[in-house]
Amino acid sequence: MRLPYPALIALLTALVALMFAASLLIGPAAIGLSDSLGALFRGEGEAVTLVMREVRLPRAILGLFVGGALGLSGAMMQGMLRNPLAEPGLIGTSASAALGAVIAIQTGLAAAFTLALPLAALAGAMVSVALILALAGPRGTTLVLILAGIGISAMAGALTSLVLNLSPNPFAASEIMFWIMGSLADRSMVHVTLALPFMVLGIALALPVARGLDALTLGEDAAASMGVRVGRLRVLLVVSAAALVGGATAVAGAIGFVGLVVPHLLRRAVGARPALLLPASALGGSAMVLAADIAVRLIAPDRDLKLGVLTALVGAPFFLHLILRSRKEVL
Repeated sequence: MRLPYPALIALLTALVALMFAASLLIGPAAIGLSDSLGALFRGEGEAVTLVMREVRLPRAILGLFVGGALGLSGAMMQGMLRNPLAEPGLIGTSASAALGAVIAIQTGLAAAFTLALPLAALAGAMVSVALILALAGPRGTTLVLILAGIGISAMAGALTSLVLNLSPNPFAASEIMFWIMGSLADRSMVHVTLALPFMVLGIALALPVARGLDALTLGEDAAASMGVRVGRLRVLLVVSAAALVGGATAVAGAIGFVGLVVPHLLRRAVGARPALLLPASALGGSAMVLAADIAVRLIAPDRDLKLGVLTALVGAPFFLHLILRSRKEVL
């Protein structure tokens, strides 16, 4: 029996609220519940207030929005391609953002200027969008957009590997590798302020595409006959996904599989309707990233286990399971 959609959204919202509260209250510093709440809302205790407002609160906010951005962009890409195995990395934005960040680290800009790394990552993401739209043209088909994204992703990945290969500074190479693994640790409200406008822009652009995604399930020709401007819809989807993934990657590094796993898990619960899947995936992505970030603090608090490593360890087996199940369905 399928859960009614309002009940599903309410359940996911409650889960996100629970994970957000847990993210605020769980950490290596043993702070009691009353002390945590007092420091967060009333500023009681200088040291505790610093931990709550400058360490845990930005981390929880970023977990909320980064997870939501990845889950939402994954649902949009799967809806546009009509393929449950699609994920946000197909358009090359995350790889390009990673390249921008790597260049900032390698050139020393990240050490000289605190915001150089996220700004360079955002610049890389925006360049990838401009290249995709230029290569695909105003009337580019979905296939052309995806091929352009794959090409840009491959090029960005190759350039990132080249920078690592030629890096004369082992400390810079090590920092690059740690950043690529993805993490929400050591982030501040400055990072929140920097990335939030891009992710909010991506959410705003995603709102008008819901009806069009529902129509696309019948095919592009059928969607066009229903009055959907397919070309405009594709551009909105690509720009929205790029803003979401670019903003998330700029501050959190590469966190994989969230955009693949979450929409697929929730697809049956919404009756495979893309319009309903978008908000559900955003909430599910937030819950997953917040839960994973809590897990990295509990599993290995002294070893700095990276968030992207944990999501890959969970997501990769799930992806293999999808492949096996798809093969059985074909047979």
